[in-house]
Amino acid sequence: MPGQFIDAEVWPEGSLEVLSQFEVDQLQSSGTGGLYPLLRRCMLAVLNSGSESDDARELFETYRDFEVGFIRQDRGLKVTLRNAPGEAFVDGKMIRGTRELLSAVLRDIVFTQNEVLDSGRFDLTASDGISNAVFHILRNAQLMKLPARVNLVVCWGGHAISREEYDYSKKVGYELGLRGLNVCTGCGPGAMKGPMKGATIGHAKQRNRGGRYVGITEPGIIAAESPNPIVNSLVIMPDMEKRLESFVRIGHGITVFPGGVGTAEEILYLLGVLLHPDNVGQPLPMIMTGPASAEPYFRKIDEFVGATLGAAAQQRYRIIIDDPAEVARQMKAGLKEVLEFRKKHSDAFYFNWRLRVDDEFQRPFVATHESMSALEIDEGLPTHKLAANLRRVFSGIVSGNVREDTAELIEENGPFEINGSQAIMSLLDDLLTGFVAQHRMKISHGDYDPCYVIK
Repeated sequence: MPGQFIDAEVWPEGSLEVLSQFEVDQLQSSGTGGLYPLLRRCMLAVLNSGSESDDARELFETYRDFEVGFIRQDRGLKVTLRNAPGEAFVDGKMIRGTRELLSAVLRDIVFTQNEVLDSGRFDLTASDGISNAVFHILRNAQLMKLPARVNLVVCWGGHAISREEYDYSKKVGYELGLRGLNVCTGCGPGAMKGPMKGATIGHAKQRNRGGRYVGITEPGIIAAESPNPIVNSLVIMPDMEKRLESFVRIGHGITVFPGGVGTAEEILYLLGVLLHPDNVGQPLPMIMTGPASAEPYFRKIDEFVGATLGAAAQQRYRIIIDDPAEVARQMKAGLKEVLEFRKKHSDAFYFNWRLRVDDEFQRPFVATHESMSALEIDEGLPTHKLAANLRRVFSGIVSGNVREDTAELIEENGPFEINGSQAIMSLLDDLLTGFVAQHRMKISHGDYDPCYVIK
């Protein structure tokens, strides 16, 4: 029911039907240590599934009277919603998939706060401790399926893509589904939804009733990229860095569709991880792909990677244009290499413990005017460290585009300033200018006003 507001009482579906008194108090509190603002933000995003807007402030203004509450009963916990988006209901009853995703929000918020951030069980200042925390959040979300198979393909790409690019991503997802491969994305619209939608048809044709459509997000972007309705396993990680680590730990291969700064951030993150000397020889197939019209986009990315990170980085991926079946065939072949490597080294299929993720890719980066201008962008850095700082540049721009708190900083103090060597700044300016010209920065509000300037 678009445009309508609904009041409802909902039983959690699938997880966390029972909460302690302490946990309920946490979720209802807006004070110090309280989780209500985070809960409200994530639940509203889930209820807004299918929205074409990527303006978080517009969402919160439209539903400024939205409220979440709880009723404790002998049979368990009931969630109350006031002034919820009508699109989440059919004939006054909440869509079951939406109810499952709401339960995932409860599960992840409670577990992350109490068992990871506040428990003292994990040393979140140490690389191994962070990876261990990522593992436990994903395990609690029941992503560690046994018996495990090497068949989960992570699909990255933009939410603000053209219809042609979206349809192409569906075709690739269809070919992946025909070959028994499951899909993991950032859970939002565009290139995150297309592969999942295509895979559902491929799975259906093969009578595969256990298809997995995993969505991994984080609180800072969930409102701008609401989970699409195909996601059947949603995980909310506490920050962007743990989200990115989740992708490369549980995914067996990566397919990249056209996108913008968020996609560039993901590419640089993965290349920076793979370029670490400890990861030489470890297979993780990466394919960049799109329709013929997207070839200039990928060539531009390839040129930027070659000029900044070198030929070794370019050798870690393939570019396949306008051939969905070939993408799926090559991915299937790449996963066979991953399977043999994991068997040879007695590694788990469900979580890549052997992959070295340096702490520079794990420490949360908060985009401010000071942190952005302080980034060291210079050819003299080791390539994996340069990749880490370039990733932070793109992360800051993503934050400026989609996070309402960062947008307010920019409105108050002007755009971020990005500094670095003249050669890399020229390459970066050229790349970002291309993104703006191709309307790859943002869906909402017509012309894009950059949240950055390059010095």
